This record gives sequence, C-alpha cells and structure tokens, in this order.
Amino acid sequence: MAALEKLAQPQRFRSYNRWLQEKFGERVYKVIVDGGFTCPNRDGTVAVGGCAYCNNNSFRPPSAIKTDPIRDQVREGIEYIRKRFDAHKFIIYFQPFSNTYAETQYLRQLYAEAIDHRDVVGLAIGTRPDCVDEDKVQMIDDLAQQTFVSLEFGVESIYDETLRRVNRGHDYSAFLRAMTITRGRSIHIGAHLILGFPWETREQWLAMADEMSCVGVDALKIHHLHIVRGTALAAEYARRPFRVLGYEEYLDLLCEFVERLDPNIVIERMFGEAPLGLLVAPNWRRTKNDLVRDINRIFEERDVKQGAKHNCSGAL
Repeated sequence: MAALEKLAQPQRFRSYNRWLQEKFGERVYKVIVDGGFTCPNRDGTVAVGGCAYCNNNSFRPPSAIKTDPIRDQVREGIEYIRKRFDAHKFIIYFQPFSNTYAETQYLRQLYAEAIDHRDVVGLAIGTRPDCVDEDKVQMIDDLAQQTFVSLEFGVESIYDETLRRVNRGHDYSAFLRAMTITRGRSIHIGAHLILGFPWETREQWLAMADEMSCVGVDALKIHHLHIVRGTALAAEYARRPFRVLGYEEYLDLLCEFVERLDPNIVIERMFGEAPLGLLVAPNWRRTKNDLVRDINRIFEERDVKQGAKHNCSGAL
C-alpha cells in the first residue's frame, strides 16, 4: 500500500491509501494472516494443480506464512508493524488462497477472532467468486455492519478462454453471480485483474477497465502478468517462451487503462511483484520505487486522469 501513496498527484487517480486515510482519519496498515485455506482448483473439487500462474509465496512475505492461531497472528503482526511504522490502526487481511472456502459458521468464528483487537478497524478477505453464496455473503454483511469489510474477488480475466487456459475452474459468469449477491450491501467489493496474458490483446485488456467500471466494484488491484518458478505457466514458458509485456509497453497500457476506469473506483495496486529468486519473466530490472517514479512521471507527462475516457459501452 505504501507505494501507491507516492503515485502521481491526488487528482490523477483515486488512491487506496488516501481513501483509507480520509475514511479513518490516519494511515491504516494491513496485517496479513493465513487462515489455512486451500482452493477448489487445488483440492480436486473443480480441478487440481491450482491456477497456472499461482505461487502464493511470490506475493506474500515469508513472515506471513504461518500456522499459529489467528488471534496470535493478529497480535504479532500488529506489534511488528506498530514498532516499525508507529502505526495505530490496522486492517486484517486474509490473503493466501481462497478465504471463504469453508463452512459459514467456521468463517464467522475465524473472522470474529481476527477483528477482536482494539486497534483493528477492518477486515479484508481475498477469495474466488465461486467460493461465496448467499449465506456466506449475508454473514460477511453482518460483520460489515460492525466494522469495515472488504471482500476481494480474484477475477484475473473477464475472458472464459483465459480462465480455462489458466485452470481457474470457473467462468466469468461466476464473478457476475457473486456480484449480484454482494452488491447493495455494506461490503466494500474489490477485484483483482491480471494484464498481459499472451493470448489476449491490448484492446481486450482495456475492455476490462470498462467492464469493471460497469459491474459495480469499489476497488481494483491491477497486476501485470509475471511468471514465477514453481508454476505451470513457468514450465510452459521454459518449453516454449512466449511474449511478455515490456516495461514501457506496460506503462503505456496503464495510462489508457486508468483513464477508462470509473473515477469512483479506488485503485489499490497498479503492478504485481515477485521476489527476484522466484521471478522468471518479465525481468524489467526495475525496483518498486522505479515503477512508482515512472508511473508518476508518465501520468504527469500525459496528463492522465482516472475516468477521463470512462464509458460502459465497451463492457461485455
């Protein structure tokens, strides 16, 4: 979250950090916890092997890989971040795998434990659109009456061919169904997208901005496709390397993508990250600070403003 604070001027896009600060009156930090979940495309329910691009260790720090009780993870995470950043308010983030993939009553108890700390002001739950139903969403909405709750759906792509090729185990209509039962409640709805699958086109990537603008999400995480070791996609890339996004190409894509995005959507991320030890491609040889600086620069040079080209007519 810290990186986006540095991105561009306030009017360029709706920053998640800035939005949280306005909502809670000060900087809010996320504490990542591990609820011990798996995914239905890993355990054989809809598929095995998981998503072709997914190695959870590529996007969560080693400190977040834990098996301790949730209360302990929350306490330890808060103590660590408080000392490091002089932090006072926290959102507990269930990040690894599909964090609604269990019985509703169990989830209710787990989430209640996570927010049972005086300095916790909210909950973020990462999951798949095929892992929610009316009962679970109602339970999450009940929690959202008490505290801030963000339900983050891994959409990744709006194209069924892509979802099939990466072994998601569901189609895009699963996300639309999840949105139907989640919209209109107190839940803050987030979505994750990946830009750069080699069989998709630039216009398809841009059309995803239109689609997310029209389906009613409140927040969006934008990731560029990166290939990491230990995944099916990395094995495919080793056998037959395919095209990945270049650095300047991605910056150019972001400019138009953000302009086509509803200005009310809060942007949580604009790029993905992976440890160099796991990253296969693209190796841009840029640090996070380089990316932040260059996104800021190109947004300024091109006078990029979120929503400048917002139009739902391009949506599915």
